[in-house]
Amino acid sequence: MKLHLQTPASNIVTGFGVGWVRIGMDEYRENVVLLPDTIAKGWAPAGFDALTEHDFARLLDYAPEIVLLGTGATQRFPHPRLTTPLSSAHVGVEVMDTGAACRTFNILVAEGRRVAAALVM
Repeated sequence: MKLHLQTPASNIVTGFGVGWVRIGMDEYRENVVLLPDTIAKGWAPAGFDALTEHDFARLLDYAPEIVLLGTGATQRFPHPRLTTPLSSAHVGVEVMDTGAACRTFNILVAEGRRVAAALVM
């Protein structure tokens, strides 16, 4: 049997570590919003402790059905008022460490879901 490597039609996380994530062949060392068809740099540039409601409201521009919040090396929960823009729009929010968010993103993309991963490095 001969196997052929196929280029995925969607963005896929191919590696990650403390302070970085690789999407396809490109490596990022800044916070990003990852969608099946887009990578948006510059999200929440001041990090987890400086997250605001506006940061989460900006995610609605991508029309996700679910948002995965990757909070860095460890799981940290934002204050519930910060995610109010998403819950008010009936968008699910799952909070996990960034590695788990990357793995979950790949699974949901493979299922054809409209997922946004907001990844804090």
